[in-house]
Amino acid sequence: MATEADFAVVMVAAGRGERAGSATTSGPKQYRTIGGVPVIARTLARFLAHRGCRMLVAVIHPDDEALFAEALGHVGSASRVVTVHGGATRQQSCLAGLAALSEHGPRWVLIQDAVRPFVDHAVIDGVLGALQAGAEAALPAVPVADTLKRAGADNQVTETVARAGLYGAQTPQGFEFRRILAAHRAAAAAGVGDFTDDCAIAEWAGMAVTLTPGTTANVKLTTAEDIAMADRKFSASALPDVRTGNGYDVHRLVPGDQVTLCGVRIPHHLTLDGHSDADVALHALTDALLATCGAGDIGDHFPPSDPQWRGAASSIFLAHAARIVREAGGTIMNADVSLIAEAPKIGPHRLDMRRQLSEILGLDLERCSVKATTNERIGFVGRNEGIAAIATATVVFAPKTS
Repeated sequence: MATEADFAVVMVAAGRGERAGSATTSGPKQYRTIGGVPVIARTLARFLAHRGCRMLVAVIHPDDEALFAEALGHVGSASRVVTVHGGATRQQSCLAGLAALSEHGPRWVLIQDAVRPFVDHAVIDGVLGALQAGAEAALPAVPVADTLKRAGADNQVTETVARAGLYGAQTPQGFEFRRILAAHRAAAAAGVGDFTDDCAIAEWAGMAVTLTPGTTANVKLTTAEDIAMADRKFSASALPDVRTGNGYDVHRLVPGDQVTLCGVRIPHHLTLDGHSDADVALHALTDALLATCGAGDIGDHFPPSDPQWRGAASSIFLAHAARIVREAGGTIMNADVSLIAEAPKIGPHRLDMRRQLSEILGLDLERCSVKATTNERIGFVGRNEGIAAIATATVVFAPKTS
């Protein structure tokens, strides 16, 4: 269910970026690699990893579809991303992206330059916070630190510009969706097409723009030197982001005729009692995957008090956790489950269990492990009162910048 914190994103990526070098020989700057990953892929990942991001419209050049598809592959499964073709100007491209959101009707929209790969969640949250507090438009910005000079056509300085009250504008710029869409449409209808950012259109339409904190790190990659700088920064910090998540679950045994473990039904004189089909193995592994990206636990996503999950197959939960991980830019590398039970015997079913994990997670069979042990007749497991499971998941995420 959507909340006020949910938002959509329009990412502008249709430009040719001539100041960064020839788009013909080097490719558009948003697809140049920094630290081995396309610029736009790094920017996409920052937004897709934000829990409030419900949809992202990427506005691309018609000639760049293959380049974008390749870049999207670096951020995992991105079911929330749709693409539209941009226009001849940034303003036209923004309008195309906003129009693509019309049928979805988000309350908030953030408009982002594809070539700002260093944007962080603090900047995004600052914009969202201003909108939730009632701002008509929110603009992340940093005070101008350099002394500013105005020069004539002959490169001779004509004056020194006072920098008090001057700010450098950044993105994402945030708006109430319907108001900024109306402002863009009004500007297009009036034939006014020389705006350099979306807050300028908001100002023209009479909306008040509120400044929020930007960061000096949130630079726009404009020149070849900018891209080289970003490449050095990402390459220097490109330590592998390997995360391990652990999960534990236990359910009691009650009279019945079968137990479900790792998605495999095993005939037994007892059955597991609990949430959904009470598959302790898949429950523990679901929690392990969610832990790798700080996405809570199984109860947050599938409350046991919700009757719709009564008797549900736990494979639904595991597949959901895997999707969250991939949309956050993670690649699942390994899944390991240890079952603790006196009975039934797990050995005869181990291969089927591994195959189930392989199918649900989309992993090679060799990356899925299932083990079992008894509790030497000690404790509730030893008394055959319940079955427990411990799970570990290993996930590799795109390298961080800091």
